Amino acid sequence: MCTASMASGGVSVASLWTEVNRCGQNGDYTRALKALTKILHENRDDVTALHCKIVCLIQNGTFKEALNVMNTHSKLLGSDVVFEKAYCEYRLNRVESALKTIEAAPEQTDKLKELYGQVLYRLERYDDCKSVYTDLIRNSQDEYEEERKTNLAAVVASMSQWEDAPLEDLGLPESTYELCYNAACALIGQGQLTDAYNKLQQAEELCRVSLADDSDVTEEDIDSELAVIHSQMAYVMQLQGRTDEALQLYNQVIKLKPSDVGLLAVTANNIITINKDQNVFDSKKKVKLTNAEGVEYKLARKQLQAIDLNKALLAMYTNQADQCRKLSSSLQSQNPSHPRPVLIQVAQLCREKQHSRAIELLQQFSEQHPESASGIKLTMAQLYLVQGHVTKACDVLRSIEEFKHKSGMISALVTMYSHEEDIDSAIDVFKQAIEHYQSEQPGSVAHLALVREAANFKLKYGRKKEAISDLEQLWKQNPKDIHTLAQLISAYSLVNTDKAKSLSKHLPSADTMAFNVDVDELENSHGATYVRKKAAKVTGENLPKEQGQGEIKKKRKKKKGKLPKNCDPKATPDIERWLPMRERSYYRGKKKGKKKEQIGKGTQGATAGASAELDASKTASSPPTSPRPGSASGSTTAPASNVVPPRQQKPAASGATRKKAPQKKKKGGKGGW
Repeated sequence: MCTASMASGGVSVASLWTEVNRCGQNGDYTRALKALTKILHENRDDVTALHCKIVCLIQNGTFKEALNVMNTHSKLLGSDVVFEKAYCEYRLNRVESALKTIEAAPEQTDKLKELYGQVLYRLERYDDCKSVYTDLIRNSQDEYEEERKTNLAAVVASMSQWEDAPLEDLGLPESTYELCYNAACALIGQGQLTDAYNKLQQAEELCRVSLADDSDVTEEDIDSELAVIHSQMAYVMQLQGRTDEALQLYNQVIKLKPSDVGLLAVTANNIITINKDQNVFDSKKKVKLTNAEGVEYKLARKQLQAIDLNKALLAMYTNQADQCRKLSSSLQSQNPSHPRPVLIQVAQLCREKQHSRAIELLQQFSEQHPESASGIKLTMAQLYLVQGHVTKACDVLRSIEEFKHKSGMISALVTMYSHEEDIDSAIDVFKQAIEHYQSEQPGSVAHLALVREAANFKLKYGRKKEAISDLEQLWKQNPKDIHTLAQLISAYSLVNTDKAKSLSKHLPSADTMAFNVDVDELENSHGATYVRKKAAKVTGENLPKEQGQGEIKKKRKKKKGKLPKNCDPKATPDIERWLPMRERSYYRGKKKGKKKEQIGKGTQGATAGASAELDASKTASSPPTSPRPGSASGSTTAPASNVVPPRQQKPAASGATRKKAPQKKKKGGKGGW
């Protein structure tokens, strides 16, 4: 008869297993771990106890400790804990390790497939992920079918947004707000913004209805659950140009402080994009939300790159040059072929007035990555234009094979060459473009329009001889085009008069060119600028005295031109009147002070000049000019002996005490003033 082994403290192993079972049913995994530790103390190699310990550790969220237990007893446990090991690696964000663990499993169970789909989604292998979930939905029937469909809808939405894949109808329902939300995200990826916004409103309504049935859910819980929907609605508004409404909704989401760090990071980033180079202080506060721990595991790679790009731009706008260069260099190392990090570095160099270094950087990138050279070369041309190097800018633009023969590029090149008066190069641009269309699209609308512009350009700059071939080509395409024929005859008249005469035979006759127009009706129409008045019918006494006497037109009197004031019409006008005053022979310069000539010798402040003594008009018989009442100084024409020195003058009375001179009464009536 065998007896049960006793654990430390006198408790049997059987009772410990009973404790583990009871704790597992109650969800008390911490207490179950204590019992399992005692069991393993008695038997270190108990596979069941080890497996239970791993499960308890996972339930408590201590994934690293659980993984250590599995690695320590890997030989003993074998393949029994493949799922648990892969799950711990997935939760510890060791996604590549989790993928290897799952693929090395001897048997692919349903729960491994579920985890496999999650791992593939995190690795952004959306095609493989879609295949896994499609297979699971087809071959399994349990209570998790709705979750699988939600995950499949998320995969479809991600493919639409990040891979520009066409929207595929997999027959997924939109019965829940999660499914409806994912359908809206897929529509955003396709650019169907109005339909996406309507879907998001539908998802919001479904969310409110589904959570309203639960009595334990508060209004704050509902708002927190709706935060992701509201943030996506704001994004749609932003794409539609409704930035004020979007900014208001974004800030509402930020104020809720949701626990999802990925949602906070995306919302904060979108606010920064609305602010741009304005409201920089708010952007610097919001950028902190994008640096939260764990954000890199919640967002797609393209989302993270967009956030980093905006951080670099914000650093540039806040004059943090070193930080801007550091972020843009890091982005370039992550994705060497992407042009945006290089463009940010170039923008920073331009802010520092280092245009030559910026052009060198662009040239180097375009040579290393010719697939992205088009946009880079356009930027180079813009920098050359800023520096005034128009010819160099034209050379760069002509080297872009993708845009070389586009109508916009041809127009820009011709305009710039014309500005530089390099007509030969402009004509060469037309020539190359016409040859291209002649070989690729002969006789097309674009081809003929280009030939027409080339001919007009040559005629404008007097190159009639070179315009002949273009005009002949246009006339052959449309022999009834009289305008082109006239231009062709005009061009030939300078080169070959015989040819011009022979072509003039194709011109229509004068009779066919005449229009049957009633001149009187045209002149009396509303659109005529001058209406000829017809003579009114005269009867009785108003009849003309002589027959055949026509209407007598009255001559308008010419108005005499107005002469300037104080003009003597008999005097000879000044010959130099059209010259500026400074250039006239009698100009003596401008007086700097009003009384410069009046200052002379005598008492300080005396204003009587010596010219007053030499003035012949001031004879002894002339009465002296009396000073004005209330004035402190006398007239400037008074003798110097009558001048009162400034120190002996009395101060002028103020406005309130100044006495007015007595006014004489006017004669004539009582009603006067």
